Amino acid sequence: MDLRESITSQTDVALTLTKHVLQTEAKDSNLLFSPLSIHVVLSLIAAGAKGPTLDQLLSFLKFKSNDQLSSFSSELVSVVFADGSPAGGPRLSFANGVWLDRSLPLKPSFKQVVDNVYNAASKLVDFQNKAVQVAGEVNMWAEKETNGLIKEVLPPGSVDASTRLIFANALYFKGAWNEAFDASKTKDHDFHLINGSSVKVPFMTSKKKQTVSAYDGFKVLGLPYKQGNDKRRFSMYFFLPDAKDGLPALVEKVSSESGFLERHLPYQPVEVGEFRIPRFKISFGLKASEVLKRLGLVLPFSGEGGLTEMVDSPQGRDLYVSNIFHKSFIEVNEEGTEAAAATSAVIALRSLRIPQTIDFVADH
Repeated sequence: MDLRESITSQTDVALTLTKHVLQTEAKDSNLLFSPLSIHVVLSLIAAGAKGPTLDQLLSFLKFKSNDQLSSFSSELVSVVFADGSPAGGPRLSFANGVWLDRSLPLKPSFKQVVDNVYNAASKLVDFQNKAVQVAGEVNMWAEKETNGLIKEVLPPGSVDASTRLIFANALYFKGAWNEAFDASKTKDHDFHLINGSSVKVPFMTSKKKQTVSAYDGFKVLGLPYKQGNDKRRFSMYFFLPDAKDGLPALVEKVSSESGFLERHLPYQPVEVGEFRIPRFKISFGLKASEVLKRLGLVLPFSGEGGLTEMVDSPQGRDLYVSNIFHKSFIEVNEEGTEAAAATSAVIALRSLRIPQTIDFVADH
């Protein structure tokens, strides 16, 4: 599978997630998340999995083997997410971290993937006596790697003495529009919500040609970022349904057909009549583990002994993913875009199941 094919299949996974989160967690709110950040953490988990748990992870991520997944992830880290700012393009930061209980050594094969494929910084910590401090350390790491935009990727109580590993990923992006908007022309207008009501928000505008295409029932706008001497081209794409309540139908259409997004990206600048896009700032958090379980990815969370390839210890048989947390932030204004996302997976040790006691008092 080449890089382009892999990206198309990852886009399909991302759209499946998006559709599901829109219908559940984000039913009555703005939605923002980074499927790519979640993908990286799931890939790290897959690198330490075997048997049916590994099969289920690969099937969900649409890869045939861990080798194929590692090769894709390695290319993502080194090519797609290389910082473009030295060449005059967008500033990009992509960081991975692993926190491991000091009582457990990583298996050499897993450590090799952690170090060389994901460039993850590994740290030995004391979960059994200092769980709260370790959670604070992970949160500080995420805040630093996202330039202060993501404050608390691990909520209070999410790490305890049963935690054995934490995998975390942090993404940061800051890009300036190729053509900045004139802030003096930004004016408030009505923005129509799905429930039929409207709110006043600031809209940016321009009389210049725009990269827009019209299709059956929706339009797509591409806003390119400055690229300087960076060979990659980054753009933000806005998919706009014609109907004011048309978002659910558009999401259904986009997610039902593989490659739909790529086939509907505009490339040609055209004259525009009325042209307005909102200036906005959104943050969103979700317990990604709950979403993934509802989509059929259940074995990594089940404690059925599928995560045996992470640590060199009999405890490896009892590891399971207790939670995956995700937070994201974006700000779009006249100058450009600043965005960040962080995902963390907490791997815990399954405790011995205490059999339920039954009361039997024959006093009646």
